[in-house]
Amino acid sequence: MTFRDLNIAEPILRAVEGEGYTNPTPIQEQAIPILLRGKDLLGVAQTGTGKTAAFGIPILHHLYRGKNGQQGKRCIKALIVTPTRELAIQIGESFTAYGKFTGLRNTVIFGGVKQGKQVKVLQNGVDILVATPGRLLDLMNQGYISFRDLEFAVLDEADQMLDMGFIHDIKKIIAKLPAKRQSLFFSATMPRDIVDLSRKILGDFERVTIKPEQATAEKVEQGVYFISKKNKPKLLVHLLQERSEDSVLVFSRTKHGANKIVKKLAQAGIRSAAIHGNKSQTARQKALGDFKDGKLKVLIATDIAARGIDVEELSLVINYDLPNVSETYVHRIGRTGRANASGIALSFCDKEERPYLRDVEKLIKQQVPRMPEHQFVDEDSDISSENLGKPDSQNNRPSRNQARSGGSKYRGGRNGNRGNRNRPRRRD
Repeated sequence: MTFRDLNIAEPILRAVEGEGYTNPTPIQEQAIPILLRGKDLLGVAQTGTGKTAAFGIPILHHLYRGKNGQQGKRCIKALIVTPTRELAIQIGESFTAYGKFTGLRNTVIFGGVKQGKQVKVLQNGVDILVATPGRLLDLMNQGYISFRDLEFAVLDEADQMLDMGFIHDIKKIIAKLPAKRQSLFFSATMPRDIVDLSRKILGDFERVTIKPEQATAEKVEQGVYFISKKNKPKLLVHLLQERSEDSVLVFSRTKHGANKIVKKLAQAGIRSAAIHGNKSQTARQKALGDFKDGKLKVLIATDIAARGIDVEELSLVINYDLPNVSETYVHRIGRTGRANASGIALSFCDKEERPYLRDVEKLIKQQVPRMPEHQFVDEDSDISSENLGKPDSQNNRPSRNQARSGGSKYRGGRNGNRGNRNRPRRRD
């Protein structure tokens, strides 16, 4: 199937093809026809599967076809709610790209900055609003936002909003939406609270489920180093020095931990920046912009802040801390496996993180390859050089050839895989 087969409006098709898109991703192929028919949709899919285009293209199609020379002030007809500033900005950029020939206008609002400029844009009139929950509710309560003419409502990354404590804000927002609307609900996972929330949003809906966990795990080359907590900084410095020309995203479990990693790298002469919830919006956008532009090679991120990071030539993801939620591991390594591209993901695992690794391997239904022994081993550590790199189950140990070939791929040698420089442009 191609985008031409989807029968979308010509100005949108022209913009999409101008972005380099030819064939829709699985979620786009399944969701766009449903949404073009006007049905509600429950989508189970991760970031990186192309869902922004999956809901953005049909919304633009309907709004463009419904304009019919309408005059007067623009009113909000489509609302997209998403958990983080970075992801909201990315979605706004996608709507601008796909809708550039339609004459439709969108804007993005989020917290962490003064509201004056955002209010001015809203007062001038917009067709499509992308928002984070807190700022959206603030401006609604102040009377700057009306949903009287709303036709489309999208709740994106719902499980992350639940984790971030936005559930009460979301319920208040939903209560203000008109009953007659087309509703779209996207979540990477479907715990009971998310299922209950989806029932309050959706009417007569269809469901599309894209399960990329196994596919992501297969196309991203993975490896894990067993190492003590105090030696993680040394190993990180070593790997970054080996791959100094590559863009590397490093995940920390906590904000404080992210700041500490930046300091440790600075001591080793490696420039990096951290993005997390305690950073100002200006600082976060500067760091992310420098990283996307290649001015900054190493970015340290927490899981929430990393939503919306989409770098086409991201060579390597490093899990400095293994996540305590196994699905998060798949989200992380998917940063370097965008669209049809492959990538490399390395993890550091100390003794306390062994249970997290077992949960990850159970989810992805494969063992993460153990990396060869490394020089950074504590003499007094209970992770000794004797068992460093050995899997928990001797029956599942990779072969010697697998371990050897894995080492050459991940250590950044002359013949190592440094990422696909000709990878396709992002699809969402």
